[in-house]
Amino acid sequence: MKNVRIYTLILIAAAFAFLTAACSNTTQNGQKTAWEQIKEKGKIVVATSGTLYPTSYHDTVSGKDKLTGYEVEVVREAAKRLDLDVEFKEMGFDGMLTAVNSGQADAAANDITMTKDRKKKFLFSTPYKYSYGTAIVRKKDLSGIRTLDDLKGKKAAGAATTVYMEIARKYGAEEVIYDNATNEQYLKDVANGRTDVILNDYYLQRLALKAMPDLDLTIHPDLKYYPHQQGMIIKKGNTELKERFDQTIEDMLKDGTIKKISKQFFGGADVSKKQDIDFTDVDVDK
Repeated sequence: MKNVRIYTLILIAAAFAFLTAACSNTTQNGQKTAWEQIKEKGKIVVATSGTLYPTSYHDTVSGKDKLTGYEVEVVREAAKRLDLDVEFKEMGFDGMLTAVNSGQADAAANDITMTKDRKKKFLFSTPYKYSYGTAIVRKKDLSGIRTLDDLKGKKAAGAATTVYMEIARKYGAEEVIYDNATNEQYLKDVANGRTDVILNDYYLQRLALKAMPDLDLTIHPDLKYYPHQQGMIIKKGNTELKERFDQTIEDMLKDGTIKKISKQFFGGADVSKKQDIDFTDVDVDK
């Protein structure tokens, strides 16, 4: 009889422990999840550059120097729907992934391409931008570039860890590394011959050139490569945070909110849908 009572008590204790664990707001090691911490603070911290027009930049025309842009406003709207404030931390691209990994930022949003390598190391939200790679070159001679193979020996401008610099590196270009530089600096350096080419996203390149029409630059007419998609980047393991933003972004895509934001910042273009274009294959392990 005594053994029966002991066994019964053990079963009750085990059941209570299971129920407590099931109802708990903590992870197995007793810490709150990233999502629970964010909800408790009522704020999400997002890394971005503040220098990448039109995805993340400062609007000085209004006189208020407000941080805005396509991804900034997509994130703001998603956070609003999740009843959260957003704190944007501005930094160079190469520091964003480190900030997310170290916990200095909960996420990053800055036209970050979903590469195979990054998917191994991070989580990505539902994509809200589709694009492809192009090249800004000097208009008078296309910087001596006809195909991607002609990048060999050319000076390619960009941030060190972007997929575009990886492509430039693969094709033998000489890297000229910038740290959170403005579009103006990038473009003027190609125009004056300090660099030869900028490999980057088509929509960003198109708007950058439109903002500085006096420079003798153009988007290469024949180089269309590396179709890709972008979304928020989140630390590996923070699955609930990803799921919350995924559902919200999907709702925003369905109700037309993201399309509306896209047209506002991309000159009437809807970047939230895929393009039907014949692309050049690129030799890059990303």
